[in-house]
This record gives sequence, C-alpha cells and structure tokens, in this order.
Amino acid sequence: MFTSRISLPYRRLILVLISTSFLTILLILHLKNDIYSLWTLLSLPFSWPRGSESFYISREVDEFDVSFANYSETETSAGDNYTARIPALLHHISLGPAPTRDSWAEARQSCLDAHPDWQAILWNDENAGKFIAERFAAFKPTWDSYRFLIQKVDALRYLVLYEFGGVILDMDLHCKRSLGPLRRFHFVAPAAFPTGFSISFMMAERHSEFVKQLIQNLKAYDRRWFYLPYPTIMFSTGGHFASAIHTLQSNRSEFKVLTGPKNDFWQHSLNGPVSTPLFDHLGSASWHSYDGRLLVLLVECVKWMLPILIIGVVCFLLLVTDRLSLLVRKWRLQPPNTELEEKDLEDRWVR
Repeated sequence: MFTSRISLPYRRLILVLISTSFLTILLILHLKNDIYSLWTLLSLPFSWPRGSESFYISREVDEFDVSFANYSETETSAGDNYTARIPALLHHISLGPAPTRDSWAEARQSCLDAHPDWQAILWNDENAGKFIAERFAAFKPTWDSYRFLIQKVDALRYLVLYEFGGVILDMDLHCKRSLGPLRRFHFVAPAAFPTGFSISFMMAERHSEFVKQLIQNLKAYDRRWFYLPYPTIMFSTGGHFASAIHTLQSNRSEFKVLTGPKNDFWQHSLNGPVSTPLFDHLGSASWHSYDGRLLVLLVECVKWMLPILIIGVVCFLLLVTDRLSLLVRKWRLQPPNTELEEKDLEDRWVR
C-alpha cells in the first residue's frame, strides 16, 4: 500500500531545503578557488602578524640597524662578514605612452648616483614585452590582457626580480643613500600601513622562491575584484596580493620586511609623500582612484565583520538543521491517514 506520512507543504519545504543546499554546495565547489583567493585577501589583517617577529628585520634577530645610522651612506656591499645574496642591479620601470616626468628622471638619477658601480636597467614597452615573450611566454597572454597599466608594471616587477634578482624601485623614489647593507638578505620590502608590505621598493636574490610563488599565483588572482579599479589592481598584482602570498609561505623568516625601530615602527613606510632614511617618496601614484577609500574601509571593517559573518553562517546552519530535525520528528509522530491515502490511490487509478 502506498503510504506517506509527510503532508504536501512539508514535502515542498524539505524539497526546497535539499535543493537549495545541493545547489549551494555545487556553487561553492565551482567557485572554491575564487573563494579561497578572496579569503586570503580579506583575512590579511589577521594572518599578517603571525610570526612577524621572524620576518621583521630587527637588531635582536638579524643584528641589523634599521635606522641605518651605523652604515655609511655610500656602502654598496652587504658589509664585512656578510654574503651579498642580492645582485648589484637596479631596475626601474617606465611603461606607457606618457613621457617620463622630470621629477621622476631626477629621482632615478639619484639612485644611479648612489650606486655608481651597479648595473642599471630601465624597462620600457619594447624591452619588457620582448623579455616576457622570451622568458615567460606562457604568461604573456595574461600580461597583455591586464586592463590597467599599473597591473603590467606590478607583474613585471616580479618577473624581472625572479629572472635577474636585484633591486626594483618606483620611478618616484629619490634615493638618499645606498641600499648595500640590505643585500645580505634573501628578500626585502618595506612595511606598508596598515598591514602587509609595499612593492614600490623590493630587493631579491635571483630565482627567489618567494618571488616565484608570486609569479605562480598571478593567474589565480587575476580577477575584476568587486568590478572596481583599486581592488582589481591591489588584489590581482599589487601590494595586497603580494602580502597575502607572503602569509601563505611555510617559512616566512627569509622573506624580510623592513620596519623602523619600536618607537617609530612605520619609519620606512612609503605611503604617500614621505621622507624615510632611504628615500624621499614623491607620492605620485596616479593610478589611485576614488574606490581606494572603499577598499581601505573594507579591509578595516573585516576585523569586525568577519566574526559576525561566521556567527551568522553558523546560526543559519543550526536553524536549517533544527528545522529539518523538527520535520523528521513530526513525520515520525504523525499517524498514517490510510483513508486519505486510499482515496489518493483511487484518484490516481481513475486518472
């Protein structure tokens, strides 16, 4: 005999819940890579400080004077008793049709003057495109497809650092002294406010494992994040992207971040027009747009939004579980209505 203890409204509700759960699982599986990438980006304020005492350059851990007061302004070597892991090579990038500003040309020349015995390369549209086509042919379509010029600049930073090693500098950084003492490390970048590090200035040994990881993740993070320029740039190729990849490394201690002394932690930060022990930063990042403030607000809000979101998801799952349990209990307690069931069978036979 055909029996059913669940009434039609309950059957429909259960069907909707099961279908919704199934479709949600399929959607999550389909978007799992994007969800993971977004999680690593938005969770940066929480994940960045983990183990920071090992990768922040300090006198205690590295026997290094972060104020640079004890180093000669003209010291281009790693120093006595230290191996120069980072090649004596300066990279600057100038892409696009706009002519180089006079202030940028002067800033670059100051860095050449501070490192007279170093090799210097100026990357432009011609030699950069040729370099990527020859050395990173598989990445060339991605590089060509970037919507914003600064994305090409950022990606090129990682490619040339990996292939050649050395120092990469923004065109608007005026050098106040030589960077030689930092050559003892495998990788160096300045701390950025409020979290992570800046890619305006980076130093790396040739074929750096960390820079390799940056390159390998460029395609995975190549998205139009929130369909806004600033998040798209920062999350796909910029400093936020690079900092997120830094947090994923199993041993972050070799990938150093330059901070100031404890009483002036942001001494080397290059946010906006500032003067640091190493540089005068002209602060001319023209690619910044109105939505930059939205990203900063979003990252700050994550600190209190994330716990609320997690609690909300848990409460929703508990509610669904409780509802299903209630339906099952009602089904078990509901006596079978044999008369209705027999009438339903008769109607089916008549049809």
